[in-house]
Amino acid sequence: MFSKSKINEPGPKAADPTPAPEATKPSMGAAPDYKTAAPKAKPPVSILSSDLHVKGNLKTTGDIQIEGQVDGDIRAHLLTVGEGATVKGEVVADDVVVNGRIIGRVRGLKVRLTSTARVEGDIIHKTIAIESGAHFEGSVQRQDNPLETTGSAKPRMPSASTDDAPKV
Repeated sequence: MFSKSKINEPGPKAADPTPAPEATKPSMGAAPDYKTAAPKAKPPVSILSSDLHVKGNLKTTGDIQIEGQVDGDIRAHLLTVGEGATVKGEVVADDVVVNGRIIGRVRGLKVRLTSTARVEGDIIHKTIAIESGAHFEGSVQRQDNPLETTGSAKPRMPSASTDDAPKV
């Protein structure tokens, strides 16, 4: 059942039928394949520090964490707005986590406003979570595909005025 290991025995090991430990390890050529495949699946998070003020639009297929101020639209996979951060513009992302302030429209499959969030604008979402203490001014609308921006220019409510109606 048990056999004595020949590893610690003196003498030549050429007759040893067990392969050397180095031979059982994967070759070094296979390691780079794994390393190059991982970043393609999940790119690293881009962090905009608290002393950074960006004027312009940001677009990525990856994740962004905002700690500073952005004056422009943002499109990302996951957007996290830090507690001291401010975004002035439209936000479109699969997942949006707001700890700071957004002034503008928010579109996301999953939108989460934490207790420190301040949002001034409309939220279009598939699912939403608003923690107690969050400040929100605007409208909330559920859509199956909130990331679709076509048809977003439609008016909220039809005009009740009859002055614009065609005369017959």
